[in-house]
Amino acid sequence: MGGLGSAQLSFSVALPWTHHQPPLSKPSIQIQCALTKQGQRFLTKLAANARDPSVANKLIAKFLSSSPKSAALTTLSYLLSPDTTHSHLSSLALPLYSKITEASWFEWNPKLVAALVALLDKQGLHSQSEALISETISKLGTRERELALFHCQLVESHSKISSKRGFDSAYNFLYQLVQNSSSVYVKRRAFESMVSGLCAMDRPREAEDLIEEMRVKGVKPSVFEFRSVVYGYGRLGLFEEMLKIVDQMAKQGFGNDTICSNMVLSSYGAHNELAAMVVWLRKMKESSIPFSTRTYNSVLNSCPRIMAMLQEPKAAPCSVEELNGILDGEEALVVKELVGSAVVDEAMVWDSSEAKLDLHGMHLGAAYLVMLEWFEAMRYRFDCGKYVVPAEVVIVCGLGKHSSVRGESPVKDLVKEMMHRMESPMRIDRKNVGCFIAKGRAVKDWLC
Repeated sequence: MGGLGSAQLSFSVALPWTHHQPPLSKPSIQIQCALTKQGQRFLTKLAANARDPSVANKLIAKFLSSSPKSAALTTLSYLLSPDTTHSHLSSLALPLYSKITEASWFEWNPKLVAALVALLDKQGLHSQSEALISETISKLGTRERELALFHCQLVESHSKISSKRGFDSAYNFLYQLVQNSSSVYVKRRAFESMVSGLCAMDRPREAEDLIEEMRVKGVKPSVFEFRSVVYGYGRLGLFEEMLKIVDQMAKQGFGNDTICSNMVLSSYGAHNELAAMVVWLRKMKESSIPFSTRTYNSVLNSCPRIMAMLQEPKAAPCSVEELNGILDGEEALVVKELVGSAVVDEAMVWDSSEAKLDLHGMHLGAAYLVMLEWFEAMRYRFDCGKYVVPAEVVIVCGLGKHSSVRGESPVKDLVKEMMHRMESPMRIDRKNVGCFIAKGRAVKDWLC
């Protein structure tokens, strides 16, 4: 990307700061990622010197010269992510990318370029974004598949930050490609991207129409497109339309599964429809649709009293019985439907050497309820005499690698607080600080 030189680097640093679904492929660079401690320190210094472009440029150069490839790329990816908490520094993404392209280890990545293009377009830097697109098209030449995938990535990136101008441009390119291409692969990828993009842009009705057009073009819609439309209607609170698509899925032979049910639950939760959530959880049980960790995440994230309580967990109940005692109404019914599912058993390992609870992938509310259920399951197994007492008991809560700030884990902090309050023998493992550990006999004596 030699067209991005030092002149643009200085321009992009100038003030004022302007702005603020499953991937189609597995790129080598993941756009949404946690910020490293090194990257956090770098951005803190940048924010403190933001009004001096020359200092900002020097800080960028110093950071890249002293940082490994992983730290540089995760910092850039963090600035490009819609979830960044440093949106006031997003105008630095272009100068940072420009300097990264000069590194000996740099490998061109179309997904990274697409994310940068979307951000520049959102900031109103249209000439810079169009220059990147032109360079990419020139680079890819007549390779239709790669050209289509790049525009799929553009559609995804624009839709994530609701950039209508850029989205419409990338969408129209893909649409024309579908009309002219004889490749089934290109058509399928393009339709997948366009349908999911329209839903992310809050245009699910257009996405539903596009599914019908897929059939006309000889491309059978997959479960991916239907799920996208389900979630698109659900996010807008159009529940009648959402359930209509769920019924269509069943007629197409896809049926209702855990993934689709979690989308429905998440949609109800986003609109505080806890009563509808209770009904859907019961429907899942009646249809033998298993709950998953994401079910717990989607449901408990929508329980205001539980989530407020866990922000200051020093007074959080330490048993399911105590929790039921303080909850009422629909929130109590939601918890009642969750408790006793197979999720806890799936998160557990039990043998003579180790009893382990793995909280990976669980949000704060889910980790809390699963831990309360785990206490009860442990007591039962220790008391009933049918299970061997393990040599060690371990709770795995992780190192916070996927937290908004790497190394800071709310789940780990919650476990630590509860273990302290309950006078548990479990302590942070000196060999692995992402775990709590204790002798099995000590845990049995404590719980029983």
